[in-house]
Amino acid sequence: MKRKNLWWLLVSVFVVSAFSAIFLYDPLWRSISSVRPWSLGLDLAGGSYLVYEIDLSEIESADHESVVTGLRDVIERRVNLFGVSEPRVYTEDAAGKSRLVVELAGIKDVNQAIREIGETPFLDFREVIMESTSTTKFVPTELNGRYVKGAQMAFDQLGKPQINIEFNGDGATIFEDITARNVGKPVAIFLDNELIEMPMVQERISGGKAQITGKFTLDEAKKMVERFNAGALPAPITLVNQQTISPDFGKDSMDKAIFAGIIGTLAVIVFMLLFYRSFGIYASIALCFYVLLTLGIFKLLPVTMTLAGIAGFILSIGMAVDANILVFERTKEELRRGLSRTSAIEEGFRRAWTSIRDSNVSTMITAAVLYYFTSSFVRGFALTLFIGVLVSMFSAITITRTLLRIFVKNTVVVSVEGK
Repeated sequence: MKRKNLWWLLVSVFVVSAFSAIFLYDPLWRSISSVRPWSLGLDLAGGSYLVYEIDLSEIESADHESVVTGLRDVIERRVNLFGVSEPRVYTEDAAGKSRLVVELAGIKDVNQAIREIGETPFLDFREVIMESTSTTKFVPTELNGRYVKGAQMAFDQLGKPQINIEFNGDGATIFEDITARNVGKPVAIFLDNELIEMPMVQERISGGKAQITGKFTLDEAKKMVERFNAGALPAPITLVNQQTISPDFGKDSMDKAIFAGIIGTLAVIVFMLLFYRSFGIYASIALCFYVLLTLGIFKLLPVTMTLAGIAGFILSIGMAVDANILVFERTKEELRRGLSRTSAIEEGFRRAWTSIRDSNVSTMITAAVLYYFTSSFVRGFALTLFIGVLVSMFSAITITRTLLRIFVKNTVVVSVEGK
């Protein structure tokens, strides 16, 4: 790469890192609502950790997954109404039982959240009355989720997704009466008082079976089926565990985590300077760029930062210079062979690349497995580690290499120890 291009690359990295540093400092942006704040987990921001056990004893095994997913979706929409910062709602299996976990960081009224979450999702059908050319009203009917036997996704002759709903005996009669009154008109379907679909009635429908067609995607159809089944097959949930973390404890944990991150970074820099001298200077500069860029990505995505997530990031700092160590050791070998500094550096990067690639890819595979097959705080650790290792490859191979190409003079040295 031409020297001019190297300078442009270095300046670009510097500018992006500088903007990242400004972006990371929350006090500068508190008055601007559009700027994303840090997303902090329970152990840093304080809040409540709620675990519910889902009673699926009255649900057929074939419907378990749909009901559990539908419940999670409904509960997630409910907690979003509390104004909680980045709530997390997920399911997990423990001792053969399905559980719903709700993490509410920074919530003020946990008792209200428990009351709202504990209610069973409610599905109901409403008639649409035209009061004027521009005004409509939804009128409740007696048809609701308890009359629905279930819902399934199917495909029409053109391959477009549609939803098949089946009612029980009483529900079939009520539904037939509703459709008879509303031929050529829409019927609104609500879940937890939120409109989820408003299909047009084409004809009077008897027999307790109906189809909903529309311009929805496959994912939208799946989600709609899950919502129907969540309202139609209510599975009671029972609060089995509640933990509340005070904001003061969270602030103390965050201060300690930041301090640990600073100490860890400084320790790595000191190590590089002691063992690699001039090379260590370039590696330390690249490490500073790495820290700013990675934290900027964490805040931009955003990644919910927890103590475990910070631990994953600090671990990735050590791995970021690990690649430099491999390169420098290879470079030393080439210098001993009598190559000039620039030639030795290029050969060092070339020979070390396969080891760097393989070690980092294996770490990212492990992090991906941890993320997809675990839950809660372990996922935070896995996510920050994965992103950190990915950025570290760019830092070690691109930033450090660019610095060395620009500033290292092309000379031959006899002694290379500590150089």
